[in-house]
Amino acid sequence: MTGVDRRFWALVAAHGVSAYGTYLNLIALSLFSYELTGTALGVGVVMAVRLLAGVTAGLAAGALTAWAGRRTVMVATDVAQALAMVVLALGTSGTALWVLLGAGAVLGAGNTLFNVALRSAIPVMVGQENRARANGVLVTARSVATVLGFASAAPVIALGGFGVAFGVNAASFAVSAVAVLALRPRTDSDQADDAGTGEQAEPPPVRGGRLRRRVAGLAGPLLGMIALRGLDALASASHNVALPLAAHEAQPSSPAVFMTWFWSAWAVGTMLAHQILKRRSHGASWGERAFAVGTCAMSFCFVAAFTGPPAPALMAAAVAAGFADGWTEIVYTSRLQAAPDRQRGRLFGLSATAEQSGFALGTVTAAAALEALPALAVVGAFHGAAVCGALVLLLLTVRGRDARHGTDRSSTSGEKGESTHGTSTGAGQLPGS
Repeated sequence: MTGVDRRFWALVAAHGVSAYGTYLNLIALSLFSYELTGTALGVGVVMAVRLLAGVTAGLAAGALTAWAGRRTVMVATDVAQALAMVVLALGTSGTALWVLLGAGAVLGAGNTLFNVALRSAIPVMVGQENRARANGVLVTARSVATVLGFASAAPVIALGGFGVAFGVNAASFAVSAVAVLALRPRTDSDQADDAGTGEQAEPPPVRGGRLRRRVAGLAGPLLGMIALRGLDALASASHNVALPLAAHEAQPSSPAVFMTWFWSAWAVGTMLAHQILKRRSHGASWGERAFAVGTCAMSFCFVAAFTGPPAPALMAAAVAAGFADGWTEIVYTSRLQAAPDRQRGRLFGLSATAEQSGFALGTVTAAAALEALPALAVVGAFHGAAVCGALVLLLLTVRGRDARHGTDRSSTSGEKGESTHGTSTGAGQLPGS
């Protein structure tokens, strides 16, 4: 990446700090919720409020980022989340339930709005040709933050209590907000460069079937990918809920160590995915097909991890799952970013709603299923649904490609003046360098 290298890397580092605080807080807030309410139901209510706020924010994210500007949304959500954590940090001994629920709502909505603004702004920050590499860098930073946040939560809480954990999270949001304010990255494009990669910018609203075909060609595959993303989030909830149970069965004396090693191996896999994808500077169109295949691979690897393999095979499965997870994240995000700028905010907002809804539904249903079924059966069923969805998307993509090829062949001699790339449903080549 050229021109904005240093600023973008600095922004990624600040976002990594913020992500670290977020993952540390996921554990701290859950434990604090249980301590405050005294029941598992109370923990579930706090989590439900957080997820519901994220779902609602996703529906409004596109309009909000278009109205206020992406950079403004990023700074405002960081500040709001920092203030919410400061309130919790200062009042841990006598926090009222409504304050905890309010903080959870701010965190859920803020995280969704920030991520929609950031992901939709990547092509503007680094250029369309560099978006896949930029997405890989962000995925790597998030993966490292996940492991460090989960691993450090227990010692931070043990040494300083919940107040320190919430304070660390507040400081991490402040670092992100200051970085965005100081770096002032360009996040909103002008009308002149409001076009994606592999697709023409939206034409003016005119009558005729050609416009309807073009809009349908754009929306169909993208909506299919977003739907599969939501189904993948539902499946991912199952292994997140079941992993603590598997850890207690595998290492009853030290389940936390088991989970740390598992997620560390997963993080290594996501980093490898970035290293591989950034070297793919040439090749066929990836887009929907690569996302569907990656989703299948990720599901198979997570299911394999719950079959009770020996430690080396378990770590290999975790690395492979991380690789597929990183692959699908980079391919999926880069594909949505190929849309024209005016559409990206709404696409990522819809995606956030689908992901949050899928994860919320998956968390509730997987937890209930684990009361009666073994972890392998639950994880297998949920990820089996994701595989079925991926196969449907793959089939539809292949059929659409065959139909387009047939149309291209029939019109080769008569309509040479119109580029077939302008109506293609694919993202074209995902840039890897």
